[in-house]
Amino acid sequence: MSKLRLAVIGVGHLGTIHARLARQLPEVELAGVVDPSPEARAVVSAELGVPSFADHQPLLGQIDAAIIATPTRLHYAVAADLLTHGVHVFVEKPMTLNVGDADELIRLAADSSLVLQVGHVERFNPALTAALPQIGEPKYIDATRSGPYSCRSTDIGVVLDLMIHDIDVALSLVPDELTSVSALGAAVIGPNEDWAQARLTFAGGCVVNLSASRVAWQAQRSMQVVCCDCIAAIDYAARKAQVMRPGAAIQQGDLDVHTLSAEERTHLREHLFTEYLPLADLNVGEANALLEEQREFAAAIRGECQVRVAGEDGRRALDAAERILAEIAAHRWDGTAVGPIGPRFESREPVLLGPHWQTSRRPAARRKAG
Repeated sequence: MSKLRLAVIGVGHLGTIHARLARQLPEVELAGVVDPSPEARAVVSAELGVPSFADHQPLLGQIDAAIIATPTRLHYAVAADLLTHGVHVFVEKPMTLNVGDADELIRLAADSSLVLQVGHVERFNPALTAALPQIGEPKYIDATRSGPYSCRSTDIGVVLDLMIHDIDVALSLVPDELTSVSALGAAVIGPNEDWAQARLTFAGGCVVNLSASRVAWQAQRSMQVVCCDCIAAIDYAARKAQVMRPGAAIQQGDLDVHTLSAEERTHLREHLFTEYLPLADLNVGEANALLEEQREFAAAIRGECQVRVAGEDGRRALDAAERILAEIAAHRWDGTAVGPIGPRFESREPVLLGPHWQTSRRPAARRKAG
């Protein structure tokens, strides 16, 4: 079978990593890299020994597939053009800037029977992979994703930049309809929100709390999933996973803490996570999540599998993100009609301020007596 001719479009930080990894796949031929910056594309071209281009147009008809790692605002236009010309597309998260554009990409891919994969890389994290067999029906999920400001992805806020990873994982674990969303967030450095907190409620009763920040002094990428029979803890950054299940005494209802003697209470405290609520480290394999994404993309194009994060999955995550962003925009910080609102603490006056239709909040000048 001939090699898959692949181009990487956008060779900033992430795109450069994608280009390097693509060279490791024996079934893939890196046909070129694309970036409007002459310096950026020249560096990658020289390192990897592949042609470079200012835009993707010269590669149309010369490639079978492409990885899009451009700024988010360009995802739709580039992906739509590639799909229209029969090119399989792997587009980094977030899929697009809005659900309407995502729907169009899904349609274009379906019309031409092309693979459309979205780069939600945590689905390939070996810590999550190890935890998945332990997770039944989640009842509560709590996720935190934070770190210091990186000066990357500044065209979008923290919801589309970071939180969308955990939105996607949560949606993959909870099949029910998302029924309600509440959220708040604030801009600190850039024009978009730099930290955000969201609470999602699903039709089956599961609740998901999501925290994301790119102005945090401590880096963290973790998730805790509470099920009826266990609690799974996932550390994406450290690639570790643990599961805690109730021991025999708790499962059988034999433990009554009110009747325990002093010695029995000491025993309970000292053996809480070994006997009563045994905590076990899961066997987490070694894997490069980005490389596994690419491997699955190539296999799906050859008809050997289905991608686990298809366009529909990227669209579902984007829809939830849009609802979160709408709640952030509508959040009133002091609860008043004219107080600060949204991530930039903007003041919004009512349409009519009074019976005289004043456009200023300044009081009218008083007449002098006499």
